Amino acid sequence: MRSRRLLVTVGCCLAVVLLLLYLLHAHHPSDATGDAPASPPTVSVATAHAGFIANQLTVAGVFQPFQEIDVHGKVSGYIRHIYVDIGDRVRQGQTLAVLEVPELQAEVAGAQAGITQTQQNILRLQNEVAREEAGYAAVHANYVRLKQASDQQPGLVAAQELDDAMAKDRSAASEVDAAKSAVAAAQGQLGVSRAENLRVSSLEQYATITAPYSGVITMRYADTGALIPAGTAEGLNQAVVRLAQSDVLRLRMPVPERDVPFVHVGSVVAVHVQATGQQFPGTVVRFTRDVSNATRTMMTEVDVNNPTLTLTPGMYADVTFNLEQKDNALLIPASALVQGDQPSVMLIDSSNHVEKRAVVLGIAGSNSQEVTSGLQPGDRIVIGGLSALQPGQQVTPQAAKNDLANYQKENQKGDR
Repeated sequence: MRSRRLLVTVGCCLAVVLLLLYLLHAHHPSDATGDAPASPPTVSVATAHAGFIANQLTVAGVFQPFQEIDVHGKVSGYIRHIYVDIGDRVRQGQTLAVLEVPELQAEVAGAQAGITQTQQNILRLQNEVAREEAGYAAVHANYVRLKQASDQQPGLVAAQELDDAMAKDRSAASEVDAAKSAVAAAQGQLGVSRAENLRVSSLEQYATITAPYSGVITMRYADTGALIPAGTAEGLNQAVVRLAQSDVLRLRMPVPERDVPFVHVGSVVAVHVQATGQQFPGTVVRFTRDVSNATRTMMTEVDVNNPTLTLTPGMYADVTFNLEQKDNALLIPASALVQGDQPSVMLIDSSNHVEKRAVVLGIAGSNSQEVTSGLQPGDRIVIGGLSALQPGQQVTPQAAKNDLANYQKENQKGDR
């Protein structure tokens, strides 16, 4: 019994001792662990280097046709036949529809008949002139004969006979002049008839509706048999089709006031089309040269060639302008900048200590920044976690390639 009590007492004492040793170890770690110095923090670094940089502006826009119109008839009539429908590509001058204009056809027939009648009248009058000239020649010859005889031998020809011959000569000459005047009048009438025929023939040609330029039919408003009134400026009349020129598309977009000085006619821009996932070149063709008071922007137009009609009006696009650009600029990642009253970077010196260095900035890219003063090519600078670093602190530099992917991609572009 006493042995069992002794064993219980010894076991309890051992348990207490072990518990005390555990608690002591938990609150007071070994000297070897507690006194070990902390290793320098690892930081991501990039190297300042020379490269190309562009200050870019990206603006969204919607494709519009280069030009688009509703095609009307120039004369009123019923559609005899329509040859096109939506989606059809047409060439300039191609027939789109033909109108039936009965009244106009009657006018054309009347004008042509008038020309024929006038020509026949001229022929008749010319024959009349020939007859009058022949009669005048005989009368005039008789008068000349009598006059010569009277002059050679006075009294041989009675004075009354000579006066009658003279009167007939003058009358015959007047008849010739009258016949010639009638021919001239008929020829004038022929000119009028021909002008009328040309007018109505031109109107008849208007019954054929043609494409004013090459493009695509985007709307069809009428079918065979529909009455199409002549298009006038006095009111809105029914059109036959709508025609859009889509081999060149136009983008209109606002450019902020601060970027206006860097936009130039003829500049090439990158046009990214969201629907196709493709990028196309565009050209700045015009701008308003007027900044809106309401939006402080200037409307700018960009043309994009579209010979295969891959793009269609209404598609959205992002247009990227290269406003400023420079080769051999000293570049650093934009994430390396410490913003403040004076821009600065955290520089890593040769002994891997941190130095805060003030810099002067130039062109700002999307992922990179030009430095015009304060750094040299090859300088190592910290990327990210800048607020946790202090000047003079020792660090372990490590190139963070994944973090630099966008920076390197931007400054190694071949199609700039």
